[in-house]
Amino acid sequence: MECAGKGRGTRCIGPARRRCGRCGAVAYCSASHQISHWNDHKEECERLEQQMNRVDVLNDLPFTFSEEATVQVCEKRETRCSFLRKRGIHFVGMWTCECSCGLSVASFDHARSKDDGWDLASILCPCSGPSSTIKSLCSWKDYYEWRSIPLHSPIALLLHWPLTIYYATQVTGLRSFSSIISDKLIIHYLGPEIELLQLAVFGELRALFPGVQVHIEFIGPAIPQHRDGEKINLCSYAHCTDADCICKSSIENFDRILGTVRSSAVTLQLHKGFYHDRYKDIAKDSFPHLVIAPNAGIAAYSSWSSTIELIKEINVPGVFSDYCEEACHLAACNISTIIRCPLSLPIQLNPFRQPMVVEDCALFLPCYSNCFLFGI
Repeated sequence: MECAGKGRGTRCIGPARRRCGRCGAVAYCSASHQISHWNDHKEECERLEQQMNRVDVLNDLPFTFSEEATVQVCEKRETRCSFLRKRGIHFVGMWTCECSCGLSVASFDHARSKDDGWDLASILCPCSGPSSTIKSLCSWKDYYEWRSIPLHSPIALLLHWPLTIYYATQVTGLRSFSSIISDKLIIHYLGPEIELLQLAVFGELRALFPGVQVHIEFIGPAIPQHRDGEKINLCSYAHCTDADCICKSSIENFDRILGTVRSSAVTLQLHKGFYHDRYKDIAKDSFPHLVIAPNAGIAAYSSWSSTIELIKEINVPGVFSDYCEEACHLAACNISTIIRCPLSLPIQLNPFRQPMVVEDCALFLPCYSNCFLFGI
């Protein structure tokens, strides 16, 4: 962790081991840096203290591996690498970017993510259609029970992407499938990065939105130039490793075996650039029902200002997520300044956050991918 007083006139004299005695969320290399930083920190200290008091709520997850993936990683008794290695999925396929030694964003140029499977046995992953009708899902436990997946399966580490989309449609009221949506749901998805190596997991939207054609426009600067405009059809679920599993059948045979009519489909299209620069061309044929920006980092990037103004102007629900509550608070302040009104969707914990903490955070606050949601 970096000294919170770094860059305040004098050089840091060592590691940041001196934590704030009140909030415990920030640390300093020395007493002098702590004192010099107090004028800035005093405004956030009480708020961070309240957030630190809710740590147990963030770590409250239903999985058999919950303590290993939360407390033990925070305390450096485990790492994301060791967690994945124990399960045989370290640096493999869609799991590659789930640890610090994974591929960098620059490596998206050579990704074949749409062809990747789970690299897990069929009992551990949703590689075929659900056996029962979907109900309202409010937690990871609900989802795992519905898909008949045991709670020791690590698939939630990847499925937080589509499940966060599902939950966003719930909290914005779109999940009721009013006449506005009919049989097609169009989503503009902003700022994808790691997702570009995990596109196959979005095939699960077929099960989450039965009978609905789901189309997602991925827009962001991390998309390689040569993939700009690329179209991807996810006509099946991500595959398991079992050689004789039904997921290895062709799409036609797959539907015939299940005795179902294939009415759900997921289509994706990639666009390089910022949303406010690409919107007009994209919206001609694909006006959104929902705009979503996972792990947005709104307070960290000035380029969000034009995008937020645009979302407000087109008057569609815009849902953002971030790694911790403090990042959401800072983002909310920025948004309120830009649109001159409060959030229509207050900051709230995402029940479908990724159930493993992010390593080496700037604060002692536990951070999870897609941890909190808020929106306009």
